[in-house]
Amino acid sequence: MIKVTRLNGTNFTLNALYIEKVESFPDTTITLTTGSKYVVLDPVETINQRIIDFYQSVQLLSNPHIRGEENEE
Repeated sequence: MIKVTRLNGTNFTLNALYIEKVESFPDTTITLTTGSKYVVLDPVETINQRIIDFYQSVQLLSNPHIRGEENEE
């Protein structure tokens, strides 16, 4: 789960596994695989880093082949 901030300043959490894309129009819009869209105050770079941090915390990026490291055993 990642924490994000609504335009009115309230915080909520999203399951990062369901995030399909993060765009800036100029507000940051997060689209989930379910089709739901959320407009948040957090910049795209911050959201992307939170997603990476979440994936690492659940060891989703622990597989060397997923990370693109082909020579790892």
